[in-house]
Amino acid sequence: MSGRLLLLIESNTTGTGRLFARRAAQRGVEPVLLCADPGRYPYAAEDGLRTVTVDTADEAALWAEVSALARQERVAGVLTSSEYYVPIAAALAARLGLPGPDADAVRACRDKAEQRRRLAGAGVGVPGFAVVDEVTGAVIAAEGFGLPVVVKPVQGSGSLGVRLCADPDEVAEHARTLLAATVNERGVAAPRRILVEEYLRGPEFSVEVFGTEAVVTVAKHVGPLPVFVEVGHDLPAALPAERERALRETAVDAVRALGLGWGAAHVELRLEESGAKVIEVNPRLAGGMIPELVRRACGIDLVLAQVRSALGETPELERGVYARASIRFLTAGHDGIVAPAGTLDRVVTRARAVPGVVDAVLYRVPGEPVGPAEDFRGRIGHAIAVADHPAAAAEAADRGAALLAGAVTATQLTATEVLA
Repeated sequence: MSGRLLLLIESNTTGTGRLFARRAAQRGVEPVLLCADPGRYPYAAEDGLRTVTVDTADEAALWAEVSALARQERVAGVLTSSEYYVPIAAALAARLGLPGPDADAVRACRDKAEQRRRLAGAGVGVPGFAVVDEVTGAVIAAEGFGLPVVVKPVQGSGSLGVRLCADPDEVAEHARTLLAATVNERGVAAPRRILVEEYLRGPEFSVEVFGTEAVVTVAKHVGPLPVFVEVGHDLPAALPAERERALRETAVDAVRALGLGWGAAHVELRLEESGAKVIEVNPRLAGGMIPELVRRACGIDLVLAQVRSALGETPELERGVYARASIRFLTAGHDGIVAPAGTLDRVVTRARAVPGVVDAVLYRVPGEPVGPAEDFRGRIGHAIAVADHPAAAAEAADRGAALLAGAVTATQLTATEVLA
């Protein structure tokens, strides 16, 4: 029998996916990626990651592969960095007698309609909402709340399919589009239900929770409506103590109300005059490079904490650094083309040279077309900055992202200067 394995069920395509594998290796555990298409994750080949090709949408086929691995080698943990596969990873861990979140709680949480019902029933603040399965019902619900309203799928992540609709025609059109979808962007069957929600206008935050401990509060910036693309984060959020306490307490209450409390949860909220209200709870680590910001600003490695928890080890959550970190994402205001390789190298070098910038990255290749972002997939790159003061970190990240804008021609870019 060889060493211990950490099974990774699929991955997110950007951000922390590759870090899960690296942190496992640092713990002396071999990461194994089980996925339908290894080519979806270029880092797997680049890092020499062991992969197993399997239909991850077929739970029986996936269990057969996991069982075969477990008979030959010691499986020490099961995890995923992709929201879509958190329930099946939890179920596999339970079948193997390994640590993980409650599979039923996670499955219910991933259905945003059921999540809304449970939170409302527990007295946790949420926007007004209606669950509908046909266009007429969506329009009636919207008119009942008062326009504009948010219309979105009951499952998904990264702002996919989330839209602010200003009148009944827009509600009907977007509801019709969402209800016509039979599968999501991962090819998994999509529920034939959608949510119509009251539009909250307060500033947006997230609270990164681990177990039932609020680790840090994050100020979030959203790009131009009617979509809700996150274009920047600042942490720890600069807030009066009572406002931060309201966010943290509401986030932890939400986690408990949903039966979670193992590992990471990413809780998104809006701070209204009436108090904090939960937009949604995600039973996973945050995306948008937030775990990297937490590591740089607080000295807490949430990816490592998640890996250690899956391996049955005690995570380390004590803050060891006191700094401020900001990220700004580059998005296109209009259609454009990514510049030649030489230009890309120059703009990245200039962005990284900005005082305070610790990372600047472009996601696209020369000649690739880009257009206005409808969701997280429309981001072109990012700049991360760290400083002793929140304003300094934010300014450096803004400057870095603005320099990255030179990577795209024949377009106007919103290098996070258009912030909510």
